[in-house]
Amino acid sequence: MASTYPVHLVLVGPPGAGKGTQAAQLESQFGLKQISSGDLFRENLKNQTELGELARTYIDRGELVPDNVTIAMVEDRIQRPDCAKGVIFDGFPRTLEQASALDEMLALQDSEIQLAPALVVSDDVIIDRMTGRRVCRNCGAVYHMCYNPPKAEGVCDICGGELYQRSDDLPETVRNRLFVYYKQTSPLIGYYYAKGLLVRVNADQPIGAVSREMVAAVRTVIDK
Repeated sequence: MASTYPVHLVLVGPPGAGKGTQAAQLESQFGLKQISSGDLFRENLKNQTELGELARTYIDRGELVPDNVTIAMVEDRIQRPDCAKGVIFDGFPRTLEQASALDEMLALQDSEIQLAPALVVSDDVIIDRMTGRRVCRNCGAVYHMCYNPPKAEGVCDICGGELYQRSDDLPETVRNRLFVYYKQTSPLIGYYYAKGLLVRVNADQPIGAVSREMVAAVRTVIDK
């Protein structure tokens, strides 16, 4: 069957569920563009764009960047040529307000969200994954003390740099991030379920098994 493009997906799931990993796999498999809200912020701040400088005024005051700034960054990004085949939204939308705004901006392009894969994973697994993570201070390589340990404890296999635990991977921080997710972002599951777009994926499985479920789900909307 002929593929139908553009295809827009929203990955839903708690921190540590593996959204970034799965988005990268789908990007490689289908040629869709992964758009991460974190990457968008870093790009706009680094390039000192008008939106980046506006966001910086809030960040420097320790305040949350308003929805309208984040939405404007996303709206600008999806108009670039590399998004022509479609977009995998990773980390956006985070709230029902952002989800509604995303629907409106896609409607202006005569498009819409076709699928919302929800990565379902237990809290205990998330805490284990995130608290066991270690990052190289030098090259940024990521390890896990149980699933992907370095050859020498505390030392990067690639460059010999020091491995450290990020502050947002500390147990108390992870629990707080889960609290914020349940409060602000988990309502998206109901939002996309009501639209008939939600498909649940068991993210307690190994990465390869999760990827196979994700690919099968995405094929249902691409190979129409």
